[in-house]
Amino acid sequence: MDSALLPADRIGSGSAPDFRVQRNFSDGCSGPDSSKDPSAVAKIGLAIGSKRRNKKDDDVLMHREEQILNCNMPDIEDGVTYENEDEEAVPMVVESPSGGSVHTNPNGDEAAHRDDSSWIMGCKTGLQVKTIHISSPILAAKSRFFYKLFSNGMRESKQRHVTLRIHSSEEAAFMDLLNFMYGNTLSTTTPSALLDVLMAADKYEVASCMRYCTRLLQISPMTCESALLYLDLPSTLLMAEAVQPLTDAAKQFLAERYRDVTKFQEELLNLPLAGIEAVLSSDDLQVASEDSVYDFVLKWARTHYPNLEERREMLGTRLGRLIRFPHMTCRKLKKVLTCNDFHPELASKVVLEALFFKTESPRQRSRAVEELNFSSRRFIERPYKYRPIKVMEFELPCRQCIVYLDLKHEECEHLFPSGRLYSQAFHLGGQGFFLSAHCNIDQQTNLNCFGLFLGMQEKGSVSFAVDYEFAARSKPTEEYMSKYKGNYTFTGGKAVGYRNLFSLPWPAFMADDSLYFIKGILHLRAELTIRTVTLS
Repeated sequence: MDSALLPADRIGSGSAPDFRVQRNFSDGCSGPDSSKDPSAVAKIGLAIGSKRRNKKDDDVLMHREEQILNCNMPDIEDGVTYENEDEEAVPMVVESPSGGSVHTNPNGDEAAHRDDSSWIMGCKTGLQVKTIHISSPILAAKSRFFYKLFSNGMRESKQRHVTLRIHSSEEAAFMDLLNFMYGNTLSTTTPSALLDVLMAADKYEVASCMRYCTRLLQISPMTCESALLYLDLPSTLLMAEAVQPLTDAAKQFLAERYRDVTKFQEELLNLPLAGIEAVLSSDDLQVASEDSVYDFVLKWARTHYPNLEERREMLGTRLGRLIRFPHMTCRKLKKVLTCNDFHPELASKVVLEALFFKTESPRQRSRAVEELNFSSRRFIERPYKYRPIKVMEFELPCRQCIVYLDLKHEECEHLFPSGRLYSQAFHLGGQGFFLSAHCNIDQQTNLNCFGLFLGMQEKGSVSFAVDYEFAARSKPTEEYMSKYKGNYTFTGGKAVGYRNLFSLPWPAFMADDSLYFIKGILHLRAELTIRTVTLS
């Protein structure tokens, strides 16, 4: 037979909630042994500024002595039970020798209550105590914290009088949590109040309430402010499985909101660390290149961490891990080695890793990405505006470089009908060059086709006579086959190439049985050799 809880007598300035028993330890939950303690009842005294109390009908099944839990003073830390209940600053719970009870409030006023074999005395000026009668089986069934408190041999489970403390700021959330454990619902709906209840549920290990709060917060409209608030929860709460869907949703919201880093750079510079991490973790970041990500991270770090050692620590353990160094240009990687913002050991490690990745064959890189995809995102390409390339440079017997550019099938699809796609810049003879893939109109057939061009960045008044050759992998051998050779004297801002590299109309080039897409990748190669340099 379940015990029933009746509304409380008024004590001081208000009355406590009417917590009604819904089940005991034998209701299919893993509570204490009901044969030993079939219907334990506890009484919670809240030392938080108001004095309220519930009366309880006698329960014919109750064999266990009543427990009284005193909860927290405003100026004492969470989660620490009183070691000495006789200390002057601590509200004491003692058994009345006369069998009655007296509540002495901080002002010395006394109020007589029904015979409950206890009294409560507040001994610290300004302290008020609220007593709430609860059912320990219900709390133990919903909360691992209370289950251990009431049943597993802890000191508190053996004492007649147990002290539990909370901060005054936790009172509303704690009361909402108690209501949930009795009724499986919350009256609270605002995100801030739900967060307070969520933290209380985490503290007292009420997993069902944590899941409930998380679901309510997830369906609430997400804003930048709320997303950042969710990511700023205590670390223990962030790691809780029940809260993971909420933090994942917050990260996804921020990543989508700030996908275009260039467009929102000023806003991003004002985000806290947790927000920046959510944005930079995204695989869909829209940036010119990973070089841009590196430059932005340094700018943000120098703004928020002016102290060098603190900045190095943060980059080494947090943001630096989100830079995808293998997809940075070799020119920028050289600057990483001399960048004072990184510990020299870390700089050397990430640069060497990036260079080894770049020197591997396209097949080896693909396998490495597949193997590391689930353990690390730093090898995954983002949708860069300028496509990453692999470059091999030679000084002897002449200044020469070999450039590899891999394009996905869907990237080529997006070129139709008249699009262009540019590679990262690469340097030869001190001059910057780039490759560009086009969807052109063939001048002879008037049909769309794939074209490849080589361009020189505008710089000064120097001209370069360059021999160049374009090649592509093709089936069945999957070896690089030469497609076009030429020579050209470049001046700043000029480009040269072939409008129909494969001598195929666009539909045949893009077909499922195309000879040039190997596992969905088009592998292109350009060889450049500088013959003469002329100052104009």
